[in-house]
Amino acid sequence: MLQLIFIVVVGLCLGNVTAQELRRVDDTELIQLLTGESNVVVLFTTNKNNCKRCFEYENVVSKIHPQLKETLSAIVVQSVDSNLVSIYDPSKEPALVFFRRGIPILYHGEVNEDEILDFFNDNLEPAVKELSDDNFEHLTQASTGATTGDWFVFFYSAECTVCQRLYAVWESVGGKLKRKLNIARMNSLESGISTAKRLGALESPAFIFLRQGKMYRYMAKQYTPEAFVQFAEKGYLTQSHPQPVPEIPSAVNDFLGPLQSYLKAENIQSLAAVGIVALVAVLYLVKKLTKLFSSETAVKTKNKSK
Repeated sequence: MLQLIFIVVVGLCLGNVTAQELRRVDDTELIQLLTGESNVVVLFTTNKNNCKRCFEYENVVSKIHPQLKETLSAIVVQSVDSNLVSIYDPSKEPALVFFRRGIPILYHGEVNEDEILDFFNDNLEPAVKELSDDNFEHLTQASTGATTGDWFVFFYSAECTVCQRLYAVWESVGGKLKRKLNIARMNSLESGISTAKRLGALESPAFIFLRQGKMYRYMAKQYTPEAFVQFAEKGYLTQSHPQPVPEIPSAVNDFLGPLQSYLKAENIQSLAAVGIVALVAVLYLVKKLTKLFSSETAVKTKNKSK
């Protein structure tokens, strides 16, 4: 009898642990947490529109709160109707984000205890690589056909608001695909401006999938982890005419670039006209100089004979 009572009491205690309510924080507290040195798991939810999926997430995250805290060494909190959610997930609530010393990764998948735990534990470190003009070709070998695997590159800029909201999303893509290909990002207006110009990615956000010397552009406006993953895994195959990766420009090409651009079919006639006029001007000038030189020579010869 005592043993049965003990089992019931233990069961109730465990039930209370798994049903533990999440600590709720406002935006001020959340910013303090995110700017600190700790790992933080944040569940963004809303009380608006009777969000059923928010309740599902809240129930599941409450149950795995102890495991998240222990395995990730993380503080676990909930933020309701936060103004910060759109920074980390453009689709808004509910959103589950793991901040690894400030670097966010958005969870995408089923609202399942094991899947959430596995995804976050598998992504304790960032998977997205930062590229620049200095290391792009060395790491990707894009123009040579590549021996370093396929690359999916996100071109961003500091001025691009949409880009800032895709940081956690792109980390999520990296976390999902890191064993299949390379996920990277590049500042198209600063450290990666030459490469962005070369690949035609100066406008941000821009997304280019590099595979075996070819470029496949992600043109959809659906900026979700699921959409990006689907494109990188098989969606790119729908593009029947991928572009070849442009060769690395040389110093000579940089100098002659404007001239080469001008020498297009539509400019040949105007160039020919300009050339004819220039040739006539040169011949006229040569004739004048020759005549002038001959006159001066004749005068000098005449003076000497006197």
